[in-house]
Amino acid sequence: MLSDKELFEQIMAILRPLAIDGSEITADTDLVDDLSLDSLKIMEVLAEIEDRFDISVPINILSDIRTVRDVILQIQRLLVEAEG
Repeated sequence: MLSDKELFEQIMAILRPLAIDGSEITADTDLVDDLSLDSLKIMEVLAEIEDRFDISVPINILSDIRTVRDVILQIQRLLVEAEG
């Protein structure tokens, strides 16, 4: 199981290229408001997360994901369920 720090770093590696003009991304960064991601781009990010962590992200959790922290919490939950 990945540590919280390792998970955060891997999520950041996926999101960093999406930062507008290289602005800093934190756990509180809003995917839509701060990174200007549309639904298609969010789906692409989730597909990359699925590939990287070998998990399936259910479409119904999209409404629960607003910030980077939300992404991390949902991925942690899915990783625990996958181990279960």
